[in-house]
Amino acid sequence: MLTRKQHDLIRFIQVRLEEDGISPSFEEMKEALDLKSKSGVHRLVSALEERGFIRRLPNRARALEILKLPEASVKPRAKELAAAAAAKTDAAKSNIVSMDAVRKAQPPVAANNNVLEIPLHGRIAAGAPIEAFEGTEILPVPAALLGSGEHYALEVSGDSMIEAGILDGDFALILRTESARDGEIVVALVRGEEATLKYLRRENGRIRLDPANASYDPQYYAPHEVQVQGKLAGLLRRYH
Repeated sequence: MLTRKQHDLIRFIQVRLEEDGISPSFEEMKEALDLKSKSGVHRLVSALEERGFIRRLPNRARALEILKLPEASVKPRAKELAAAAAAKTDAAKSNIVSMDAVRKAQPPVAANNNVLEIPLHGRIAAGAPIEAFEGTEILPVPAALLGSGEHYALEVSGDSMIEAGILDGDFALILRTESARDGEIVVALVRGEEATLKYLRRENGRIRLDPANASYDPQYYAPHEVQVQGKLAGLLRRYH
């Protein structure tokens, strides 16, 4: 017998596989099942795996295969969970604004802080790590996209974060920090030379940098090889 949460999770995974062809991320599972942390998702996935309901495909991110189902048909609740997760994803993407609107914004004045100017430091990889932080320009950003703290921007290169809504050519707005929690999207400086934009995980004493694209594999490093230089605070997108 499966618990209610285990039952809901396997149904949610089934619906997402049927609709998108890709299993949901752990973050999406956490949100759909209204869990407080991803550790709860890990426990549910492990329990389903031990009972022979699902299988994790090796060397692939977001790769789960359903081996059997508790019942023959999809429960309505599974579709409700999928719809709720999709709504949350759409809400998260609503923070992306057009670069045309940014260009039309008036320069800030002392009595008006609607637009902020932050440094634009070169390009950053959403794929294999590339050099970043070459040169400094200024990027005007709507103040509503930024919270407190020091921010900078990087132009995204590559497609390894497309399932997180981060596309090639986007401008990533980064909150400068040297620490981050598991599951946050960070700017990771690898071996002091190259930078990449990835989900940060800590696993068995190592740092795992996860893409958001099933075509890419996670990257593993020793803790001393990775330095967090900021975490994602928002996105700007140019429409041609």
